[in-house]
Amino acid sequence: MQDNRLPQQLGNHLKTQVITLGGFLLAFWVLEIIDWLFFHGALNGLGVKPRTLVGLRGIFLAPFLHGNFAHLMANTVPFLVLGWFVIVQGIREFWIVTGVTAVISGLGIWLFGSSNSVHIGASGLIFGYFGYLLLRGYFERSLRAILWAIVVVILYGGMLWGVLPLRVGVSWQAHLFGFIGGGVAAYWLSQRHAMLKDQIIIHE
Repeated sequence: MQDNRLPQQLGNHLKTQVITLGGFLLAFWVLEIIDWLFFHGALNGLGVKPRTLVGLRGIFLAPFLHGNFAHLMANTVPFLVLGWFVIVQGIREFWIVTGVTAVISGLGIWLFGSSNSVHIGASGLIFGYFGYLLLRGYFERSLRAILWAIVVVILYGGMLWGVLPLRVGVSWQAHLFGFIGGGVAAYWLSQRHAMLKDQIIIHE
């Protein structure tokens, strides 16, 4: 009976992963289509506006908004790949990494972004996933986490340049603070896992 339940559990986990990541991507695309059809880009004004009270709402809205379909396409594949790499670690971890990254990335933009600018896009989350997977290998020091970090470096190591202010019109602040947010999540979760592991050993 145990063996019969295992494929069903794996199927349920996969279904949850698909629904979660698919839900994010669906929201990205539906909002961009609605913005293009009915608002002619006006929804982009709901992004993070540095050091303005109204701009704080963009902390959670900005990841769902994109400047155009080219911008959205550029974010879709890395969000899907890196997001899946995170979510296979656990659905709870995915939500923690996403939440911590969104807050730290958004606040970083709000505090240090250029005045009279609006920051939008899912790149903060993407860099958060990247930072989490990379730095988890350092904090956790497990073979599994290190192997994931190596895979991420091979596939997306060039993203590290994105945290520098090298391109005009690109929110390097979102990239930098998203990466930092992912690192914070990696540290906190690795500490939590170590604590739980110690508790299990003591209990045994």
